[in-house]
Amino acid sequence: MTLSAAFLSRPFAHRGLHDRGRGVIENSRAAFDAAVAAGYGIELDVQYSADGIPVVFHDHTLDRLTEGTGAVSAKTAMELGQLQLQGSTDTILPLAIVLDRIDGRVPVLVEIKTQPTLALAQAVGEVLAGRNVPLAAMSFDPASIHALDGLNHPRGLTTDADTVQAYPLDDSWTPGLSFISHDHLTLDHPAVTAARSKGASVLCWTIRSQVDADRALACADQITFEGFRPGP
Repeated sequence: MTLSAAFLSRPFAHRGLHDRGRGVIENSRAAFDAAVAAGYGIELDVQYSADGIPVVFHDHTLDRLTEGTGAVSAKTAMELGQLQLQGSTDTILPLAIVLDRIDGRVPVLVEIKTQPTLALAQAVGEVLAGRNVPLAAMSFDPASIHALDGLNHPRGLTTDADTVQAYPLDDSWTPGLSFISHDHLTLDHPAVTAARSKGASVLCWTIRSQVDADRALACADQITFEGFRPGP
């Protein structure tokens, strides 16, 4: 399955169109609403709650962005939903609720954070399955991507120079791969060329200036950005 034009025609707001100085926190309802309003795609991160619910949050622990402490995986989805994100009235939301709110208005890249087991990947697959909107799943962990075999949405691998060294882009896992999302600093890596040779699209992360955006788009099909608004 290839990435549709929806994924290649617009930049992706990294964790939503967040601006902490204005109280719009990463991976929050407000950040996703802002991205939709601006017409950007959305990249978001998913962790696993204690009761087996995929929730939208980047870190494995709560300390950086909430008044809570400890592992995300130690709290239920209901408990996580009661924790306000620092400087905001928004809370940690289940993936299903976030996708319902976005409702296919823009494409969404769902990054599955690496876990000790494949339970999160499998749960994400259940949330994504059957939704007839532009969604794609990706992870640094190839096993998580394999766990989504048969998903009716594109799958990709998040990569950098280190991960492609550890997991070469060979035929052991690339069947079904639609794209990679690679570190923009090493887009000249042979792995990027290898991915293209296998028919995969090339996205990149994380762009923080128009200069870097222009440079990256000379090599990549699309960018993930934060801290500025890319020009046309």
